[in-house]
Amino acid sequence: MTLSEYINSVRNKEIAVLGIGVSNIPLIRLFLKNGIKVTAYDKKDFDALGSVGKEFKELGCNLVLGDGYLDNISADLIFRSPGIRPDIPAILSAVEKGAELTSEMEVFLKLCPCKVFAVTGSDGKTTTTTIISEILKADGKNVCVGGNIGTPLLDKVSDMTPDDVCVLELSSFQLMTIRKSPDYVVITNVSPNHLDIHKDMQEYVDAKKNIFINVPHPKTVVLNADNDITRSFAKEAGTETRFFSRIDPVENGAYVEDGNIFVSKYGKSEKIMPVSDIFLPGVHNIENYLAVFALLFDMVSKESMVKTAKSFAGVEHRIEFVRELNGVKYYNDSIASSPSRTTAGLRSFEQKVILIAGGKDKGVPFDQLGKEILEHVKTLVVTGFTAEKIKSAVEKAGGGIPIIHEPDFKKAVLAAANAAHEGDIVLLSPACTSFDHFKNFEERGNYFKEIINRLG
Repeated sequence: MTLSEYINSVRNKEIAVLGIGVSNIPLIRLFLKNGIKVTAYDKKDFDALGSVGKEFKELGCNLVLGDGYLDNISADLIFRSPGIRPDIPAILSAVEKGAELTSEMEVFLKLCPCKVFAVTGSDGKTTTTTIISEILKADGKNVCVGGNIGTPLLDKVSDMTPDDVCVLELSSFQLMTIRKSPDYVVITNVSPNHLDIHKDMQEYVDAKKNIFINVPHPKTVVLNADNDITRSFAKEAGTETRFFSRIDPVENGAYVEDGNIFVSKYGKSEKIMPVSDIFLPGVHNIENYLAVFALLFDMVSKESMVKTAKSFAGVEHRIEFVRELNGVKYYNDSIASSPSRTTAGLRSFEQKVILIAGGKDKGVPFDQLGKEILEHVKTLVVTGFTAEKIKSAVEKAGGGIPIIHEPDFKKAVLAAANAAHEGDIVLLSPACTSFDHFKNFEERGNYFKEIINRLG
């Protein structure tokens, strides 16, 4: 089905779009410009919507805004923003009355004319997604990248051809109601995350599995053999399963042995490159490349894989080098919104760092992070809503390092800078979401960089 055919198929339906955000703004615009009536629901008021609200009103969109905006949903077709749970009473009531619940991403998967590679996991999704796209580009493919990485694609599907390739990052929230699997799947890892929104860990795990359990199954599913949860997914994959491991050789996938990366297909191995040649620092980036090589080694040239690994400088806000001042190096790892992600960041450096951590609580325990901080941190600066929880976890693990508690983010960054001496590393790696003081991790990271770049 083409996009125009899909639009014609819903032309006479009552459409509700829940959430006027990044993924839904192009969707709403697409429908309105094709003469389809849309009711858009959002907790923001009209003034907060700014120019988007004015545009949609002029195009004839019915806006339901402010407190109680989801109290009464009436529609034949409901598009859910990833941030809105699919089981809230108003949605359940509408579905019971016959409404179909879907999302921009679900429709895109249904209409996309080319191969779709998709990545999910608790950590490393964006970097892994980007590495896949960079290798495919290096191999001469025309690549579209989108999804949770920040770019909606439904309004661009008409420009795609069967010869193109699409690479998606998919979050657990997007996957909760997905009913079509991508063609190729990578699951980087699964650890406790987003437990402030998911009912429990099992719901979070089940959401991740949704990426491959739909029929028809993906052609290939790549799993982390070093992660207990993802390794257990193999028995449910229903298709070719490949593994990646830093610890042990695998018969089908990618692994590290004697400081080198190997790929293997049914036990026949080939050396790809030394681990030391990977440009990006950190053990977690070795794992990201293992996942990608396990997926692509028989689809692209070895040269494309090696060239990308040796040159790709990474994605903004992911252990991003900001500057060196007076012998102190500053790194922005604002993407680290979970303890496991911060742990990976800490392990990326051979020396102990000055760590800035804290933010909004996701309901994830900090006990293990406390132990990691004692091993990898010389001075800890805590800020945000979770400051006391992180401090308590470090003290429970044994304490013994200086801890500075500064509620104000800017003052926390300056405190870290003041604690640093020549040869030190200052790392922003919060282990929490940014929503205590910022719209998103990008805003937090950019503010950190602004503060650091103003230091003189």
